[in-house]
Amino acid sequence: MKDEEIPYKMLSQDAFSQWLGIEILECEIGRCKLGMTIRKDMLNSMNKAHGGISYALADTAFGFAANTHGKYAVSIETSINHIEALNEGDELVAESVIEKVNNKLGFNIIEVKRGEELVALFKGVVYRTQKDWEQ
Repeated sequence: MKDEEIPYKMLSQDAFSQWLGIEILECEIGRCKLGMTIRKDMLNSMNKAHGGISYALADTAFGFAANTHGKYAVSIETSINHIEALNEGDELVAESVIEKVNNKLGFNIIEVKRGEELVALFKGVVYRTQKDWEQ
């Protein structure tokens, strides 16, 4: 398996991301772009998407991109800024780009957009283990 194929394997084993309806739009080493649509069962009491939905989309993009280097990478710190409220039917795209990688740590920025509009900004740090993804 090529490193850029790892996110496809991860998605196939990720029931939560499948429930969210996440699709891989683009993937290469160090970058992953995902898409999904907000459904009625993802809305909160104010009839807006629960903040955990955009967080989960960004977190999934983060994890997928971080693992494209062929080593198991696990999240050790994340944060998100929710910039715009989201509605049922909104189509979201999250793109994770690795800003910096060293032997043990990776630093990612993930933009979540609705069309061209930035709706959330997520930052994450991963710990890169020595365990290889099975080829």
